[in-house]
Amino acid sequence: MIEVEIEDEAWTAALADAAAVASRAATAALGAVEGDVVVLLTDDATVRELNARFRDKDRPTNVLSFPAAEMTLPGRAPHLGDLVLAFGVCAAEAGAQGKTLADHLSHLTVHGVLHLLGRDHEIEAEAEEMEAEERSILATLGVADPYRADVQP
Repeated sequence: MIEVEIEDEAWTAALADAAAVASRAATAALGAVEGDVVVLLTDDATVRELNARFRDKDRPTNVLSFPAAEMTLPGRAPHLGDLVLAFGVCAAEAGAQGKTLADHLSHLTVHGVLHLLGRDHEIEAEAEEMEAEERSILATLGVADPYRADVQP
């Protein structure tokens, strides 16, 4: 199950179906994996606070992924973790990269869910593998390759 919470109304002011976009992208990224994911669409200040608290980086970022502890309750799908996205950062990046906010939200949601599933991009080989998986998932959603040279800042 995907649960989307909108804490900053700027998301829906800019993208009326923001919750549906995030839910659809998270569902696509999960594929056949069973589990619950919570997506919080919030503001830059909240993400900055979380980034400082949990990553020692005192600045907002586009998306944070918080994998859940491995624990399952009988008869329930496991909670895989939470994603937190900052409106201001995401909107600015979408504009700078010539993307729609919906496409960028889809990309960042897929990216975050893949982190919850254990994917990473710390080394080049992992990054290439993760980007290929993102491209494949996003293509099923009708979202263009976010790594194309002509859409990067």
